[in-house]
Amino acid sequence: MYVAIEGVIGVGKTTLARLLQPAFDAEIILEVFEENPFLSDFYSDRERYAFQTQIFFLLSRYHQQRRTITDLVTTGKNVIADYTFAKDSLFARINIKGDELDMYYKVHEALAEKIQKPDLLVYLQATTDTLMQRIALRDRPYERQMERAYINELNLAYDEFFSKPFDHTPVLTIDSNDLNIIQNPEHLKQVEERIRQSLSLPPFQQALPLPD
Repeated sequence: MYVAIEGVIGVGKTTLARLLQPAFDAEIILEVFEENPFLSDFYSDRERYAFQTQIFFLLSRYHQQRRTITDLVTTGKNVIADYTFAKDSLFARINIKGDELDMYYKVHEALAEKIQKPDLLVYLQATTDTLMQRIALRDRPYERQMERAYINELNLAYDEFFSKPFDHTPVLTIDSNDLNIIQNPEHLKQVEERIRQSLSLPPFQQALPLPD
């Protein structure tokens, strides 16, 4: 079983991945974004640093997924990741233009052929206001200059990107606006049951109250 969790910055992907890990006896793969040396500059000057930031992320995600996830899935272990390789192109489409975007797509296409696809993608939805509140609460230094307009643009792009089957991968969409998986164990259990139902993994309930 390989499950990838997706959603806009601040929606709670990493938190959910960590909390689901014991329920599925899974190895957890977390995106290593703090190591991107261009990230802080990108949030202060998106146009100038977009290409460098995106290429660094692309190669970093490729190396992590190509080595780690492929090896784990091949050996039969359950894997939960808090990102997907393919979503990198979503950010590129927003942040890069012209010849740089064409070059990016060529590199992404060549690398994507070697990446393991998840059995299920869990897409966590939230309103832009909710996302901004969560970003402010975690208070990461390089996110303090993040503009609401940029998050809203990402949110619209994510909704469009994951509104249909994703690269032949089934998508489970969960509205996370009213979820509190940290303080309410029942909310976490409901998400787990939705995932089990989507993958036909016992035991799961047939009817769950979480909205799509």
